[in-house]
Amino acid sequence: MSPNTTTAIDAATLQAYLETHYRVRGGMPFTMRIGERCEALAVLHASAGVRCSAFITAWNPYSQPDPDAAANAAANAVRQQALAQGLMRTGLRYIDGIGQHPSNGWAGEESLLVLGLAREAAEALGRHYGQNAIVWSGADAVPQLVLLR
Repeated sequence: MSPNTTTAIDAATLQAYLETHYRVRGGMPFTMRIGERCEALAVLHASAGVRCSAFITAWNPYSQPDPDAAANAAANAVRQQALAQGLMRTGLRYIDGIGQHPSNGWAGEESLLVLGLAREAAEALGRHYGQNAIVWSGADAVPQLVLLR
């Protein structure tokens, strides 16, 4: 993310995205932070034979949860399941994860680390699910916040 980036995302939300811990679950769990090389991600890329990955969610489009908590949870689950099923149809491998700010009280958002997903495809997927941003990492294994609006 460039310091001169123009975005429709408010400053507080943007700051929260930058501070969030992007946790990858699975056999060897690890946490990614925006702008910090993640050695575990580099190892995962190498072992999976990919040069990039995207951390993406279908939860809370445009970071606007439904005030009805039960309805919000149900809608998030349906969208996340659709995301996972769509990825399965493409044959892309993914690992479950969760994006959660360490201290702001916002509930963590179930997410997927999609291996080998090119940046343009990741951006399109994020837009399809109404996301403000995605996290994408290239061969350098440095997670980048990619703004979508």
